Amino acid sequence: MSPDLPAILGGSPLRPSGPPIWPIPDDDVLHALATAYRDGSWGQYQGHHVEELTRRLAEYHQAEFVLTCGSGTFAVELALRALQVGPGDEVILAAYDYPGNFLNIHTVGALPVLVDIDADNWNLDPRQFSAAISPTTKALIVSHLHGGLVPMAEVMDIARQHRFAVIEDACQQPGALVQGKRAGTWGDVGILSFGGSKLLTAGRGGALLTRRADVHQRARLWQQRGNVVNPLSELQAAVLLPQLRKLDERNAQRAVAARRLCGLVGAIPGIHPLQNEISDSAPGYYKLGLQFDAARFGLPRDRFAAAMRAEGIALDEGFRALHVGRSPNRYRRGTELLEAQQAHEGCLVLHHPVLLGTEAEVEQVAEGIRKVHGFADQLRGVTRESIT
Repeated sequence: MSPDLPAILGGSPLRPSGPPIWPIPDDDVLHALATAYRDGSWGQYQGHHVEELTRRLAEYHQAEFVLTCGSGTFAVELALRALQVGPGDEVILAAYDYPGNFLNIHTVGALPVLVDIDADNWNLDPRQFSAAISPTTKALIVSHLHGGLVPMAEVMDIARQHRFAVIEDACQQPGALVQGKRAGTWGDVGILSFGGSKLLTAGRGGALLTRRADVHQRARLWQQRGNVVNPLSELQAAVLLPQLRKLDERNAQRAVAARRLCGLVGAIPGIHPLQNEISDSAPGYYKLGLQFDAARFGLPRDRFAAAMRAEGIALDEGFRALHVGRSPNRYRRGTELLEAQQAHEGCLVLHHPVLLGTEAEVEQVAEGIRKVHGFADQLRGVTRESIT
Protein backbone atom coordinates (compact mmCIF):
# COMPACT_ATOMS: atom_id res chain seq x y z
CA MET A 1 0.00 0.00 0.00
CA SER A 2 1.25 3.49 -0.81
CA PRO A 3 1.76 5.62 2.33
CA ASP A 4 0.79 8.75 0.38
CA LEU A 5 -2.44 7.43 -1.10
CA PRO A 6 -5.54 8.12 1.02
CA ALA A 7 -6.70 5.05 2.91
CA ILE A 8 -10.10 5.18 1.21
CA LEU A 9 -8.27 4.64 -2.10
CA GLY A 10 -6.19 1.76 -0.73
CA GLY A 11 -3.36 3.62 0.97
CA SER A 12 -2.13 3.28 4.54
CA PRO A 13 -4.26 5.10 7.15
CA LEU A 14 -2.53 7.71 9.28
CA ARG A 15 -4.11 6.18 12.39
CA PRO A 16 -4.53 2.43 11.80
CA SER A 17 -6.02 1.96 15.28
CA GLY A 18 -8.64 4.65 14.67
CA PRO A 19 -9.49 7.76 16.71
CA PRO A 20 -8.48 7.96 20.39
CA ILE A 21 -10.94 6.33 22.76
CA TRP A 22 -13.16 8.32 25.10
CA PRO A 23 -13.37 8.36 28.01
CA ILE A 24 -9.64 8.01 28.47
CA PRO A 25 -8.18 5.76 31.18
CA ASP A 26 -8.10 7.67 34.46
CA ASP A 27 -6.81 6.24 37.74
CA ASP A 28 -8.85 8.74 39.74
CA VAL A 29 -12.05 7.58 38.05
CA LEU A 30 -11.07 3.98 38.71
CA HIS A 31 -10.49 4.84 42.38
CA ALA A 32 -13.92 6.53 42.55
CA LEU A 33 -15.54 3.41 41.10
CA ALA A 34 -13.75 1.14 43.55
CA THR A 35 -14.63 3.35 46.50
CA ALA A 36 -18.30 3.48 45.50
CA TYR A 37 -18.29 -0.30 45.27
CA ARG A 38 -16.65 -0.79 48.66
CA ASP A 39 -18.98 1.54 50.56
CA GLY A 40 -22.11 0.37 48.71
CA SER A 41 -23.03 3.86 47.54
CA TRP A 42 -23.06 2.74 43.90
CA GLY A 43 -26.47 1.13 44.38
CA GLN A 44 -28.15 3.60 46.73
CA TYR A 45 -31.12 5.80 45.94
CA GLN A 46 -29.55 8.67 47.79
CA GLY A 47 -25.98 9.05 48.97
CA HIS A 48 -23.16 11.49 49.28
CA HIS A 49 -21.87 11.53 45.68
CA VAL A 50 -24.79 13.40 44.08
CA GLU A 51 -24.84 15.78 47.02
CA GLU A 52 -21.11 16.43 46.68
CA LEU A 53 -21.31 16.87 42.89
CA THR A 54 -24.19 19.32 43.29
CA ARG A 55 -22.16 21.33 45.78
CA ARG A 56 -19.05 21.28 43.60
CA LEU A 57 -20.92 22.32 40.45
CA ALA A 58 -22.56 25.19 42.32
CA GLU A 59 -19.19 26.33 43.67
CA TYR A 60 -17.46 26.01 40.28
CA HIS A 61 -20.16 27.98 38.47
CA GLN A 62 -20.97 30.31 41.37
CA ALA A 63 -24.56 29.21 40.90
CA GLU A 64 -26.99 29.39 43.79
CA PHE A 65 -28.97 26.31 42.71
CA VAL A 66 -27.99 23.12 40.88
CA LEU A 67 -30.30 20.25 40.02
CA THR A 68 -28.89 17.05 38.52
CA CYS A 69 -30.90 14.78 36.22
CA GLY A 70 -30.64 11.99 33.67
CA SER A 71 -29.56 13.99 30.60
CA GLY A 72 -28.86 17.45 29.27
CA THR A 73 -31.87 17.06 26.97
CA PHE A 74 -34.14 16.43 29.95
CA ALA A 75 -32.56 19.40 31.73
CA VAL A 76 -33.69 21.65 28.87
CA GLU A 77 -37.23 20.34 29.21
CA LEU A 78 -37.09 20.94 32.97
CA ALA A 79 -35.89 24.48 32.30
CA LEU A 80 -38.73 25.21 29.90
CA ARG A 81 -41.31 23.86 32.35
CA ALA A 82 -39.74 25.68 35.29
CA LEU A 83 -39.89 28.92 33.28
CA GLN A 84 -43.58 28.18 32.70
CA VAL A 85 -43.25 27.96 28.92
CA GLY A 86 -46.27 26.26 27.38
CA PRO A 87 -48.97 26.31 24.68
CA GLY A 88 -49.31 29.67 22.98
CA ASP A 89 -45.72 30.68 23.77
CA GLU A 90 -42.83 31.06 21.34
CA VAL A 91 -39.21 30.11 22.02
CA ILE A 92 -36.44 31.51 19.83
CA LEU A 93 -33.40 29.41 18.93
CA ALA A 94 -30.80 29.22 16.19
CA ALA A 95 -31.83 27.32 13.07
CA TYR A 96 -28.53 25.43 13.38
CA ASP A 97 -28.70 23.79 16.81
CA TYR A 98 -28.95 20.47 18.61
CA PRO A 99 -32.28 18.94 17.47
CA GLY A 100 -33.28 17.99 21.02
CA ASN A 101 -33.72 21.67 21.85
CA PHE A 102 -36.23 22.06 19.02
CA LEU A 103 -38.10 18.93 20.10
CA ASN A 104 -38.20 20.01 23.75
CA ILE A 105 -40.02 23.20 22.75
CA HIS A 106 -42.69 21.04 21.13
CA THR A 107 -42.75 18.78 24.18
CA VAL A 108 -44.04 21.64 26.35
CA GLY A 109 -46.50 22.73 23.65
CA ALA A 110 -44.69 25.90 22.53
CA LEU A 111 -43.63 26.97 19.04
CA PRO A 112 -39.95 27.16 17.96
CA VAL A 113 -38.95 30.37 16.19
CA LEU A 114 -35.83 29.86 14.07
CA VAL A 115 -33.26 32.59 13.49
CA ASP A 116 -30.05 32.77 11.51
CA ILE A 117 -26.52 32.35 12.80
CA ASP A 118 -23.28 34.32 12.70
CA ALA A 119 -21.46 33.96 9.40
CA ASP A 120 -18.04 33.51 11.03
CA ASN A 121 -18.77 31.12 13.89
CA TRP A 122 -22.11 29.49 12.98
CA ASN A 123 -23.64 30.09 16.40
CA LEU A 124 -26.61 32.26 17.32
CA ASP A 125 -26.20 35.84 16.12
CA PRO A 126 -27.66 38.41 18.59
CA ARG A 127 -28.04 40.87 15.72
CA GLN A 128 -30.47 38.47 14.09
CA PHE A 129 -32.88 37.40 16.78
CA SER A 130 -34.21 40.84 17.72
CA ALA A 131 -36.28 40.82 14.54
CA ALA A 132 -37.89 37.52 15.55
CA ILE A 133 -39.28 38.73 18.90
CA SER A 134 -43.06 38.80 19.11
CA PRO A 135 -45.61 39.51 21.86
CA THR A 136 -45.72 35.76 22.57
CA THR A 137 -41.95 35.28 22.92
CA LYS A 138 -41.41 33.61 26.29
CA ALA A 139 -37.83 32.37 26.11
CA LEU A 140 -34.65 32.05 24.09
CA ILE A 141 -32.37 28.98 23.93
CA VAL A 142 -28.72 29.84 23.29
CA SER A 143 -26.25 27.06 22.51
CA HIS A 144 -22.46 27.37 22.38
CA LEU A 145 -21.56 24.86 19.66
CA HIS A 146 -18.43 23.34 18.13
CA GLY A 147 -16.00 25.63 19.96
CA GLY A 148 -18.00 28.70 18.94
CA LEU A 149 -19.20 31.18 21.54
CA VAL A 150 -22.27 33.42 21.61
CA PRO A 151 -21.67 36.92 23.07
CA MET A 152 -23.96 36.55 26.06
CA ALA A 153 -23.72 40.14 27.32
CA GLU A 154 -25.42 41.31 24.13
CA VAL A 155 -27.96 38.49 24.34
CA MET A 156 -28.89 39.34 27.92
CA ASP A 157 -29.26 43.05 27.14
CA ILE A 158 -31.89 42.25 24.53
CA ALA A 159 -33.61 39.66 26.72
CA ARG A 160 -33.92 42.08 29.64
CA GLN A 161 -35.21 44.80 27.36
CA HIS A 162 -37.98 42.54 26.08
CA ARG A 163 -38.49 40.63 29.35
CA PHE A 164 -38.12 37.06 28.23
CA ALA A 165 -36.07 34.26 29.81
CA VAL A 166 -32.79 32.83 28.52
CA ILE A 167 -31.74 29.18 28.65
CA GLU A 168 -27.99 28.91 28.04
CA ASP A 169 -27.04 25.48 26.70
CA ALA A 170 -23.43 24.83 27.71
CA CYS A 171 -23.60 21.07 27.10
CA GLN A 172 -20.73 21.22 24.60
CA GLN A 173 -18.62 23.68 26.56
CA PRO A 174 -18.48 23.01 30.31
CA GLY A 175 -15.86 25.23 31.87
CA ALA A 176 -15.66 27.66 28.96
CA LEU A 177 -15.44 31.37 29.70
CA VAL A 178 -17.79 33.75 27.92
CA GLN A 179 -17.03 37.43 28.47
CA GLY A 180 -15.62 36.73 31.91
CA LYS A 181 -18.26 34.29 33.16
CA ARG A 182 -18.58 30.52 33.00
CA ALA A 183 -20.67 29.19 30.15
CA GLY A 184 -24.09 28.35 31.54
CA THR A 185 -24.17 31.15 34.12
CA TRP A 186 -25.35 34.10 32.03
CA GLY A 187 -28.97 33.10 31.48
CA ASP A 188 -31.90 32.43 33.77
CA VAL A 189 -30.99 28.75 33.43
CA GLY A 190 -27.80 27.00 32.35
CA ILE A 191 -27.63 23.44 31.03
CA LEU A 192 -24.85 20.84 31.33
CA SER A 193 -24.61 17.37 29.80
CA PHE A 194 -22.67 14.35 31.05
CA GLY A 195 -23.34 12.16 28.01
CA GLY A 196 -20.97 9.44 26.92
CA SER A 197 -18.94 11.56 24.51
CA LYS A 198 -18.95 14.81 26.53
CA LEU A 199 -16.03 16.53 28.25
CA LEU A 200 -17.51 15.51 31.61
CA THR A 201 -18.87 12.03 31.03
CA ALA A 202 -20.86 9.51 33.01
CA GLY A 203 -22.42 7.77 30.02
CA ARG A 204 -25.61 9.75 30.63
CA GLY A 205 -26.63 12.63 32.84
CA GLY A 206 -27.15 16.36 32.99
CA ALA A 207 -27.63 19.33 35.28
CA LEU A 208 -29.61 22.54 35.49
CA LEU A 209 -27.97 25.68 36.92
CA THR A 210 -29.92 28.73 38.07
CA ARG A 211 -29.75 31.68 40.42
CA ARG A 212 -33.57 31.87 40.56
CA ALA A 213 -35.21 30.16 43.54
CA ASP A 214 -38.59 29.98 41.77
CA VAL A 215 -37.09 28.19 38.76
CA HIS A 216 -35.23 25.74 40.96
CA GLN A 217 -38.33 24.99 43.00
CA ARG A 218 -40.57 24.34 39.98
CA ALA A 219 -37.92 22.16 38.32
CA ARG A 220 -37.39 20.17 41.50
CA LEU A 221 -41.11 19.62 41.96
CA TRP A 222 -41.47 18.49 38.34
CA GLN A 223 -38.86 15.79 39.00
CA GLN A 224 -40.64 14.50 42.10
CA ARG A 225 -43.21 11.76 41.46
CA GLY A 226 -42.89 9.96 44.77
CA ASN A 227 -39.30 9.47 43.65
CA VAL A 228 -36.96 11.46 41.43
CA VAL A 229 -37.85 11.04 37.75
CA ASN A 230 -34.89 10.61 35.39
CA PRO A 231 -32.21 11.06 38.08
CA LEU A 232 -28.44 11.14 37.98
CA SER A 233 -27.24 8.06 39.86
CA GLU A 234 -24.80 7.96 42.75
CA LEU A 235 -22.34 5.98 40.62
CA GLN A 236 -22.50 8.55 37.81
CA ALA A 237 -21.86 11.37 40.28
CA ALA A 238 -18.92 9.47 41.76
CA VAL A 239 -17.08 9.27 38.41
CA LEU A 240 -17.89 12.88 37.50
CA LEU A 241 -16.23 14.35 40.60
CA PRO A 242 -12.61 13.57 39.63
CA GLN A 243 -13.28 14.72 36.07
CA LEU A 244 -14.61 18.05 37.29
CA ARG A 245 -11.39 18.58 39.25
CA LYS A 246 -9.41 18.16 36.00
CA LEU A 247 -11.75 20.10 33.71
CA ASP A 248 -9.83 23.39 33.63
CA GLU A 249 -6.50 21.67 33.02
CA ARG A 250 -7.90 19.55 30.21
CA ASN A 251 -9.76 22.48 28.67
CA ALA A 252 -6.50 24.45 28.60
CA GLN A 253 -4.74 21.54 26.90
CA ARG A 254 -7.51 21.20 24.32
CA ALA A 255 -7.42 24.95 23.64
CA VAL A 256 -3.68 24.91 22.91
CA ALA A 257 -4.14 21.96 20.56
CA ALA A 258 -7.13 23.59 18.86
CA ARG A 259 -5.19 26.80 18.22
CA ARG A 260 -2.31 24.81 16.77
CA LEU A 261 -4.59 22.77 14.54
CA CYS A 262 -6.50 25.81 13.30
CA GLY A 263 -3.20 27.42 12.37
CA LEU A 264 -2.18 24.32 10.43
CA VAL A 265 -5.41 23.92 8.46
CA GLY A 266 -6.28 27.57 7.90
CA ALA A 267 -4.29 27.77 4.67
CA ILE A 268 -5.91 24.69 3.09
CA PRO A 269 -8.47 25.76 0.45
CA GLY A 270 -12.04 25.26 1.56
CA ILE A 271 -11.26 24.82 5.29
CA HIS A 272 -12.12 27.66 7.69
CA PRO A 273 -12.01 27.24 11.49
CA LEU A 274 -14.85 28.89 13.39
CA GLN A 275 -13.93 32.40 14.48
CA ASN A 276 -14.25 33.73 18.04
CA GLU A 277 -13.17 37.30 18.61
CA ILE A 278 -14.82 37.87 22.00
CA SER A 279 -12.87 39.58 24.77
CA ASP A 280 -12.31 37.84 28.12
CA SER A 281 -13.44 34.50 26.69
CA ALA A 282 -12.00 31.01 26.34
CA PRO A 283 -13.99 28.41 24.36
CA GLY A 284 -14.24 24.75 25.22
CA TYR A 285 -13.82 22.03 22.63
CA TYR A 286 -16.18 19.10 22.79
CA LYS A 287 -16.20 19.46 19.02
CA LEU A 288 -13.88 21.67 17.00
CA GLY A 289 -15.95 23.17 14.20
CA LEU A 290 -14.73 23.79 10.67
CA GLN A 291 -16.53 25.57 7.86
CA PHE A 292 -16.15 23.44 4.74
CA ASP A 293 -16.47 24.89 1.26
CA ALA A 294 -16.89 21.88 -1.03
CA ALA A 295 -16.35 23.87 -4.23
CA ARG A 296 -13.03 25.33 -3.04
CA PHE A 297 -11.83 22.08 -1.50
CA GLY A 298 -12.84 20.15 -4.60
CA LEU A 299 -14.78 17.37 -2.89
CA PRO A 300 -18.31 16.85 -1.52
CA ARG A 301 -18.48 17.00 2.27
CA ASP A 302 -19.71 13.44 2.76
CA ARG A 303 -16.83 12.04 0.71
CA PHE A 304 -14.33 14.19 2.55
CA ALA A 305 -15.65 13.05 5.94
CA ALA A 306 -15.59 9.40 4.84
CA ALA A 307 -12.01 9.78 3.63
CA MET A 308 -10.96 11.29 6.97
CA ARG A 309 -12.68 8.49 8.87
CA ALA A 310 -10.77 5.99 6.74
CA GLU A 311 -7.57 7.69 7.92
CA GLY A 312 -8.65 7.01 11.52
CA ILE A 313 -9.58 10.64 12.24
CA ALA A 314 -12.97 11.44 13.83
CA LEU A 315 -13.95 14.32 11.56
CA ASP A 316 -17.66 14.17 10.74
CA GLU A 317 -20.55 16.16 9.33
CA GLY A 318 -22.28 18.56 11.70
CA PHE A 319 -25.95 18.86 12.67
CA ARG A 320 -28.82 18.91 10.24
CA ALA A 321 -30.27 22.43 10.29
CA LEU A 322 -33.61 22.59 12.07
CA HIS A 323 -35.56 24.02 9.14
CA VAL A 324 -34.44 21.33 6.71
CA GLY A 325 -36.89 18.49 6.11
CA ARG A 326 -39.47 19.74 8.62
CA SER A 327 -42.95 20.99 7.92
CA PRO A 328 -43.16 24.81 8.11
CA ASN A 329 -46.13 24.25 10.43
CA ARG A 330 -43.75 23.02 13.12
CA TYR A 331 -41.88 26.33 13.49
CA ARG A 332 -41.96 29.99 12.64
CA ARG A 333 -39.18 31.41 10.49
CA GLY A 334 -38.03 34.47 12.43
CA THR A 335 -35.40 35.58 9.88
CA GLU A 336 -33.92 34.47 6.61
CA LEU A 337 -31.82 31.37 7.28
CA LEU A 338 -29.01 31.72 4.76
CA GLU A 339 -26.11 30.99 7.11
CA ALA A 340 -27.99 28.16 8.80
CA GLN A 341 -28.34 26.59 5.35
CA GLN A 342 -24.59 27.03 4.83
CA ALA A 343 -23.89 25.31 8.16
CA HIS A 344 -26.28 22.51 7.23
CA GLU A 345 -24.33 21.90 4.05
CA GLY A 346 -20.82 22.72 5.20
CA CYS A 347 -20.19 22.15 8.90
CA LEU A 348 -17.55 19.64 9.94
CA VAL A 349 -16.75 18.70 13.53
CA LEU A 350 -13.68 17.05 15.01
CA HIS A 351 -14.30 14.98 18.14
CA HIS A 352 -12.24 16.27 21.06
CA PRO A 353 -10.13 13.29 22.32
CA VAL A 354 -7.35 13.90 19.79
CA LEU A 355 -6.91 17.39 21.29
CA LEU A 356 -5.62 15.73 24.47
CA GLY A 357 -3.02 13.83 22.47
CA THR A 358 0.53 14.64 21.49
CA GLU A 359 1.54 17.40 19.08
CA ALA A 360 2.20 14.69 16.50
CA GLU A 361 -1.37 13.38 16.85
CA VAL A 362 -2.78 16.87 16.39
CA GLU A 363 -0.58 17.36 13.34
CA GLN A 364 -1.93 14.09 11.92
CA VAL A 365 -5.35 15.71 11.58
CA ALA A 366 -3.92 18.49 9.40
CA GLU A 367 -1.81 15.96 7.53
CA GLY A 368 -4.93 13.91 6.82
CA ILE A 369 -6.79 16.92 5.46
CA ARG A 370 -3.88 17.83 3.18
CA LYS A 371 -3.57 14.21 2.09
CA VAL A 372 -7.22 14.00 1.10
CA HIS A 373 -7.10 17.41 -0.58
CA GLY A 374 -4.20 16.25 -2.73
CA PHE A 375 -6.33 13.42 -4.14
CA ALA A 376 -9.62 15.33 -4.44
CA ASP A 377 -9.85 14.69 -8.18
CA GLN A 378 -9.62 10.92 -7.74
CA LEU A 379 -11.96 10.92 -4.75
CA ARG A 380 -14.69 12.73 -6.67
CA GLY A 381 -15.07 9.53 -8.68
CA VAL A 382 -15.61 7.36 -5.60
CA THR A 383 -19.24 6.26 -5.36
CA ARG A 384 -21.38 6.74 -2.27
CA GLU A 385 -21.74 2.95 -1.96
CA SER A 386 -17.99 2.49 -1.76
CA ILE A 387 -17.57 4.88 1.17
CA THR A 388 -20.39 3.54 3.34
